[in-house]
Amino acid sequence: MHTHLKHSARQALIAAVLVVLLGVSTFFAFEPQVGRSQVNEVFTVTQQITDEISFTVAPADVTMVGTIAGLTGGSATGTTYAVVRSNDAGGYNMTLAFSSSTAMGQNGGAGYINNYTPTDPDEPDFLWADNSTGQAAEFGYSVTASTSTDVDPTFLNDSAACSAGSSSTLHRCWMSPSTTPEMIINRATPTGGSTTTLTFRVHVPNSPSPALPSGFYTATGTLTATNNP
Repeated sequence: MHTHLKHSARQALIAAVLVVLLGVSTFFAFEPQVGRSQVNEVFTVTQQITDEISFTVAPADVTMVGTIAGLTGGSATGTTYAVVRSNDAGGYNMTLAFSSSTAMGQNGGAGYINNYTPTDPDEPDFLWADNSTGQAAEFGYSVTASTSTDVDPTFLNDSAACSAGSSSTLHRCWMSPSTTPEMIINRATPTGGSTTTLTFRVHVPNSPSPALPSGFYTATGTLTATNNP
């Protein structure tokens, strides 16, 4: 009886030891795989940057260089410039408009200086054409830029005509002032600072008609810079 119990106990002990050994060996067999397993989750971080445009240098008021005699006539010029920066991928455009249909009028008086009249009203004249004796005094402008390709093609020239070629030249391509905004710059890329120069000219012929009372004459222009869509 005791011999049978001892035998059964020994068999049970052996079985228990085998179960423990099997469990331990199974753990060590699979533990490295558990230790090397991983889970990946991908995510993104998004920040919107808006487009922006500003005048780094705003156009200054212009005082024409020299006076002009009201009866015998003469010419005078003056310049101003503006610097624009834009981070827009499509660049920016700039227009010029004047506050009055006859841009230059006498301060506090009835006198006025006619707008310059190009041969083609829709395109600048390559060279300024002075009116003859007895004709009207005229006021007009031209446009150049630090980067010629920024200038609207109507103000570019090929050394003989405007709306042609790729040159942006001082005292070339004279245009008539208008209350309708005229495109003068159209840049296709961002810029940290592009310079646009405006040159103005007044010519008074001998014995101008209409007559010009003495005094100061002023034209008010507005430059508008807009990021391209």
